[in-house]
Amino acid sequence: MSGRARSTRREPAPMWTSPFRPFFLLGALYALALGAVSLGAWLGSWAAPSAAAWAALWHGHEMIFGVVGAIATGIVLTALPSWAGTAEVRGPTLALLAALWLLGRLACWSAAGDPAWLDPSWRAAVDCALFVAVLAVVAPQLARVRNRWFLLLLPILAWLAGANLVWHLGTIAGDARLAERGLRAAIHALIALFALKGGVLTPIFTGNALRASDRGQQAHFSLALEAMALATLLAFAALDLCDAPPIWSGAAALACALVHGWRVARWRGWRAADVPLVIVLHVGFAWLVAAFALKAAAGLAGIVPESAWLHAFTVGAAGTMMLGLMTRVALRHTGRPLLAPAAARWAWSTMSAAALLRLAASAHETGAWAIALAGTLWVLPFAIWLWLFARILVAPSLPRSGPPGYLE
Repeated sequence: MSGRARSTRREPAPMWTSPFRPFFLLGALYALALGAVSLGAWLGSWAAPSAAAWAALWHGHEMIFGVVGAIATGIVLTALPSWAGTAEVRGPTLALLAALWLLGRLACWSAAGDPAWLDPSWRAAVDCALFVAVLAVVAPQLARVRNRWFLLLLPILAWLAGANLVWHLGTIAGDARLAERGLRAAIHALIALFALKGGVLTPIFTGNALRASDRGQQAHFSLALEAMALATLLAFAALDLCDAPPIWSGAAALACALVHGWRVARWRGWRAADVPLVIVLHVGFAWLVAAFALKAAAGLAGIVPESAWLHAFTVGAAGTMMLGLMTRVALRHTGRPLLAPAAARWAWSTMSAAALLRLAASAHETGAWAIALAGTLWVLPFAIWLWLFARILVAPSLPRSGPPGYLE
């Protein structure tokens, strides 16, 4: 048998050639499943997979560590080889990481049994394994990269792993406050990941679009502004997690809104408003700034409920940014032109509509129907995305020939 034939035989199936393929598929499918279960439980059609007192905490955990955890893992592990020059995670290693995510979901659903069919300590160990494994895979590689900024990813991953452990410790101890603290810590870790890594990709993609249309250049990198952006995030997270007086955490959130608002404005996204795959990222950042502003309004003036900022981030910012990057990555890394289908643009708009409706439901207590509709609008974009892209995730990539409309 020739060497070429042996090499072909050892090549993994398309699904296991890049992290975005299994993790985007798993994350989007789980969004549909979790949305259906949560909506049915909310409307009283069936029982929640957890005791009533813990249903909201279980739902929040699976949203963060199930849906967002899968998609964020796919985005990060796919981006690192292109941006940091690390080796591609593929083949058996990628399959193992996907299996750990799946086992974590099965472990968390095991609590639905009466009695639960998995001991809580084992449940915690199984569910916490994914981010520990991701750290073990990427840490040695990032230790060798020339750009040391990429090392900031490591404490964020460790932060997520620790937050997940805190949530499980809270459930084991029957301490809902501790479990809620774990979820809140995870949200702050995701905000840091969103702001730091999205804050690298978004201005670059915006600059590319501006140059392609002779409308300007990428905004110059400002080390002082980036350091200030990170400092305000850390201060806000520390005050929020330490139960500081609302006026303190509100002031920190206001500082975040101002600094990150200025940071985003410097990227001049409005000049690329006709490039859907660029403007969707700016919409995601607009929701992030809105989340900070809502937290400030809640802490400093009490004019909006505390939950408003969480919905603005988890539904508006994270939901929009995930869909935008999932679309871009799926097109870019399968050799297709970076041209967003019209249905994808409708999906992004639907996610913002879900966030607005969820905020209205929180602020005005509009009733179960509004929350159910907001949940439906949140699920719909993932269904549209799967309809558009599921087939290309399991198929071989096209030749990278750079067809018309291809934008790096």
